[in-house]
Parts: sequence; structure tokens; C-alpha cells
Amino acid sequence: MSKDAAATRLALVQAARHRFAFDGYRATTVRDIAADAGVNVALINRYFGSKEGLFRACLDRATPEQEAAPSGSDLERVLGGLIRHIIRSPTDEDSMQLLLLLRGSGDEAVDRIRRETLRGYAERLAGAARAGNSSEDDDDLLVRAEIALSVVLGMTMLRTSTKVEPLASADVEAVARPLEDALRALLGGGRS
Repeated sequence: MSKDAAATRLALVQAARHRFAFDGYRATTVRDIAADAGVNVALINRYFGSKEGLFRACLDRATPEQEAAPSGSDLERVLGGLIRHIIRSPTDEDSMQLLLLLRGSGDEAVDRIRRETLRGYAERLAGAARAGNSSEDDDDLLVRAEIALSVVLGMTMLRTSTKVEPLASADVEAVARPLEDALRALLGGGRS
């Protein structure tokens, strides 16, 4: 893909992420997104196939779970990545990503994409935890990974979107230690 095509794709994803997060999926038109990105509307179909494909691309953004848990990573790397993401200074991008992941759309196909995305994150967490304990029941581990994911999403929401104090401005150690303990209790692995 050329440098211009990559820049155009990025501009479309950024514009779409903002529109979808704040206006909702149904109220957002491809014309609005293209206008915000400053490109021809036909490029949405060219690069993403459809509005739905563009929504999927918005969710494919590297999230803390993806950054922390690429295929084959171990539990230590997963926990470290999740914790680093939570304790760093939250961004507006984090808030928009949360809205995309959690805001219902009323469109079954889009809600299915959202559920698949969240399930994929949980499966990667479970896979990393499973690598350290092969005797673990897969369904039980997936449920615990989904609970861990809800803890991560909830903490991110409280620190970014709602800015609940004192959590939003708590120092690194005040957040990192109890978060690590909670995630280890859910996913296994003693503190090193």
C-alpha cells in the first residue's frame, strides 16, 4: 500500500472512530466520515468494503489487550502490558475506543462485531494464561479472562471517560499493585 493510501486509510479510521463514538453507528453516514477525513466517499468502499467494514477497522485499533497479548505471548507479558496501559496517562483516544466497544448501536451486525472483538480479546488473554497452566478448563479460563477484561475496561472507563477520583489521578503504585493482584487472581500466576 502506498504512503498516500495508508495515510488516507488512517484519516478515514480516525474520522470514523470519532463519528461512531460520539454520533453512534446509525446516525453516522459514510459521507460525514469522508467529509471529516477530506477524501472522496468512494474510498471507504475501496479500502474497507462498507461502513460496517470501516467500523470493524475502528475496533481493530491496537488496544491494550492486543498490544499486551499477541499470539503466543506469556502471562507475564500480558499482565505487564495491561497494567502499563491502565496506569499511563489516559487519552481521548482511549475514551473513544471505550465508547466504540461498549455503546450499543441497535444494529445487530455491528453489535455482533463488537461482541466478536471483545471475545477475541478475552480469548487472547485466556490463551496467554493457558500457556502457564495447561490443565486449566478452557471454558472456565475464558470466563475468568472475560472477567479480567471487564476489570481492565472498567478501570479504563473510570480513569478516562468518567474521571472518577481518586482513581483517575492515583499514582502508579496505588493502581498497579492492586490491579496486578486482581488480574493474577483471575488469570493465574504468582507474583514474580
